[in-house]
Amino acid sequence: MRLDLADLQLFLSIADAGSITAGAARANLALASASERLRKMESAVGVALLERRPRGVSTTEAGEALAHHARLILRQQETLNDELQDYAAGARGTLQLYANTAALTVFLPSRLAPWLAERPRLRIELKERTSVDIVRNVACGLAEAGIVSSAASAEGVQLQPVARDHLVLIAAPHHPLADRRTLSFGEVLGEAFVGLAQGSALQDHINEHARVAGQPLDLRVRMHSFEALCQMVAHGIGLGILPQAIARLHKRRYGFKVIALNDPWARRELCLCFRNWHRLSMPMRSLFEHLGGVPEAPGGATDR
Repeated sequence: MRLDLADLQLFLSIADAGSITAGAARANLALASASERLRKMESAVGVALLERRPRGVSTTEAGEALAHHARLILRQQETLNDELQDYAAGARGTLQLYANTAALTVFLPSRLAPWLAERPRLRIELKERTSVDIVRNVACGLAEAGIVSSAASAEGVQLQPVARDHLVLIAAPHHPLADRRTLSFGEVLGEAFVGLAQGSALQDHINEHARVAGQPLDLRVRMHSFEALCQMVAHGIGLGILPQAIARLHKRRYGFKVIALNDPWARRELCLCFRNWHRLSMPMRSLFEHLGGVPEAPGGATDR
């Protein structure tokens, strides 16, 4: 027995109308075509589905069973279509978003919440990685997209700035430099520092600029989180360098001083990271537009 959705829709139209003629009209079929399809349906199932009467038709017991299951099947098809449309519109599914610590801690929460609230069937898996790791994974196709610092190499990907991510110096209130409003990196290279753990992309970035300046950082201790670094600095262990947004987050609690770094390399930005805008999934594209991303002209994006 092979009945397609069109057969089921036609049968329900006839059963509900109580007439082959009226049912054919509801299904937008000619009477002859509807009658022929009905004949083939009854032949396929091997039993009469309708009882013909002088003033119309009524369903047989087998016809009632078919009508019941036809309604279930068509309802399921409608539900499936609705769900697929949600997926196509980016309103359903699971989205994996990679982001560095600054983006996850400060940038994303207030911006992601209203966008996600409008999509109750969508889930997001946030994955914290260093900017270097995110760029590498996006470039080789292991991740669809992410949010990174502009300090990371952009080889193999495209970066779109969406927020400031400037680096600042933090110092204990009693430190001799605590009252300065701005400083250059070169002015503090002789000071003791609290750094981040081995493998930190930010710390590697800072260390490289110290190496270029000709004086490696005097790192008294390395910490595994920004908050732990802030605690150490507040107790006078050394100076620290971290994103401005992170410093603002912990300043009130730990009472350290924040000093602007005026070096060009410290004036970073948070960037959307992807290979090709037009190959992003619909939900990722929608999220990136919400975060400030700008769609590119179809000819402007290249899949490097």
